[in-house]
Amino acid sequence: MVDVQHQLAAVTRGIALEDRDGEPSHVQTLEQTYPAVIEDVWEAVTTAVRIARWFLPISGDLHLGGRYQFEGNAGGTVLECNPPADGSADYRITWEFGGGTTWVTVRLTAEGERTRFSLEHVAPAAEVPAEMWETFGPGATGVGWDGGLLGLGLHLGATAGSLAPHEAEAWALTDEGKDFYRGAADGWAAAQVAAGTDPETAARNADATFGFYTGTEM
Repeated sequence: MVDVQHQLAAVTRGIALEDRDGEPSHVQTLEQTYPAVIEDVWEAVTTAVRIARWFLPISGDLHLGGRYQFEGNAGGTVLECNPPADGSADYRITWEFGGGTTWVTVRLTAEGERTRFSLEHVAPAAEVPAEMWETFGPGATGVGWDGGLLGLGLHLGATAGSLAPHEAEAWALTDEGKDFYRGAADGWAAAQVAAGTDPETAARNADATFGFYTGTEM
């Protein structure tokens, strides 16, 4: 059993269209606070052994300038890497998947014995097929990141329950998994509306995203 509703409510989601390096870009953000000190969270998100426990197996060189590859998923280059110092830490990577390149930045901020985790995913609008954005909106990528934060939350004890990464695909088809993906898709719809998208379009995108992740036709 996974406390799905607790996890969904613990994540703050945002979406914006911004100019980045002279290009219109979709900027998605997620934040969650974990009950662990910053050094432990940093180790969980930067070492291969820990990453495999909550996300996916990863290979390569996880140091500045190194190349990494997630099993069956994205790869890229480590562009920046700043370990914990004075209560903060961050890294920035390219996220190369399906022939396109986007950018992910992870920032950690110490809050006493807890740590705020912030993820920013920047995708130039030109890298996102128009038909994909029209159908799914930010949910196609955002719900995937929600799954990552769920894994990290379970790993660090922020969310009650247990779910190994290799079980996630089958779990998505269970009632509990469908509740999670429905809530995550609706969470991104709410972020869209807050950013100015009309509710009908956002709801249609959420339905398509939910169907994509669970194989459920709406």
